[in-house]
Amino acid sequence: MIGKKDITGIILAGGKSSRMGSDKGFLELNNKPFVQYSIDAVTPLVSKIIIVSDHSTYDSFGLTRVTDHIKDAGPISGIYSGLEASDTEYNLILSCDIPLITSEVLEKLIHEIDSTTEIIQAESNGKSMPLVALYKRSVKTKFLELLQNEERRLRIAVKQCNFKNVALDKTNEKATMNINTKEDFKQIIDADNH
Repeated sequence: MIGKKDITGIILAGGKSSRMGSDKGFLELNNKPFVQYSIDAVTPLVSKIIIVSDHSTYDSFGLTRVTDHIKDAGPISGIYSGLEASDTEYNLILSCDIPLITSEVLEKLIHEIDSTTEIIQAESNGKSMPLVALYKRSVKTKFLELLQNEERRLRIAVKQCNFKNVALDKTNEKATMNINTKEDFKQIIDADNH
């Protein structure tokens, strides 16, 4: 069985948040910054946590922070930079804008580990979630190649790897709601209160 010692948590907090107008990782729900929810969900399952961000404000969490190797290249670069800094074969990768995320959802991904799959991603409401996923460190070579070829679309990158989806049941679907706009934020506050 894969244990904590074999898994690193990588939280992507490098986005521009242009639609939100402020750094999403520091938006608060119940007086707790969004990024802290990702940290809390991943902590029981990993041996180490890395935050990928060019913003030194994230140093306040006392975790290892790495910057994007290739600037302004989106999540492929963030994932590559995190995997490059990781010492473990398996890596739970989360964005910093999913405040309802739970350890339970991430455990489902870990339970699906097999010898051939490189990326195991959550699927919610029929949509795959490449930023709520378990990545094998070995995909970093392919991701670097894609970056060098100017590919910026994460879904394209995932499709070039051996991947599978883990469909979440109704009780866990809310856990992967991500926040891109002020409307999304209002929805999540409503969801959290129910």
